[in-house]
Amino acid sequence: MRPGAWSTLGSPAAAAALARSGVARVVLDAQHGLWDESSVLAALAVLTGTAPPGVEVLVRVPREDPAWAGRVLDAGADGVVVPLVEDAAAAGRAARACRYPPRGGRSWGQLAPLWTGAVEDPARADARVRCVVMVESPGALERVEEIAAVPGVDEVFVGPYDLALSLGTTHAELLAATAPGDPLPRVVAACRAAGISAGAFGGAPEPARALAQMGFDEVVVLVDATALAEGAAGAVRALGADGSGGPVRR
Repeated sequence: MRPGAWSTLGSPAAAAALARSGVARVVLDAQHGLWDESSVLAALAVLTGTAPPGVEVLVRVPREDPAWAGRVLDAGADGVVVPLVEDAAAAGRAARACRYPPRGGRSWGQLAPLWTGAVEDPARADARVRCVVMVESPGALERVEEIAAVPGVDEVFVGPYDLALSLGTTHAELLAATAPGDPLPRVVAACRAAGISAGAFGGAPEPARALAQMGFDEVVVLVDATALAEGAAGAVRALGADGSGGPVRR
């Protein structure tokens, strides 16, 4: 399992710190996080030059949108995460948005020279970029084998909280369902059959371990906002609220 970090704060500096933390992937969340186009482009300008070798930087775009996907890929993102992909047709549109002709419909418009980066050859870009599609609903789960088999899709990524909600179950119950044919093992099996990666959002060590044990290859193990809040609270508890190291007084 390759551990990943989820970035919601909209801060290029915080994203750069995550990239140096030992994770294999950082995802900038422009769907539910504080990232907008300007902050994503600013972060990519920093991260493409400072992220350690082998660390991927992906962007979860707000919706299935070739313009959004092309924009962040032009700026140097290693891939896009497309939410709420319901069927093979939607997965195909996402895959085509990530590749140049003749494999796809991505428009040529590299931004790297604006921050002294090199212009990437289209064939190399097509090979490097990852198209990650999210399965988050009962309908998508029923069609996950077809979605995973779409040419150009590199990974199916599960949002367990949305999937549990849409299935009428709880997050804990979804993670506990580990038999073949249960929702999460079904996603892993579909990805294995298609020869692509299976990814999932854990968000914390315990659910991340459970997902890794099911066979997910790419697992988000932390969220920047949570890590910051928990780290700060832990430091205050360890020291004592009055700074003396004594008991916390309320």
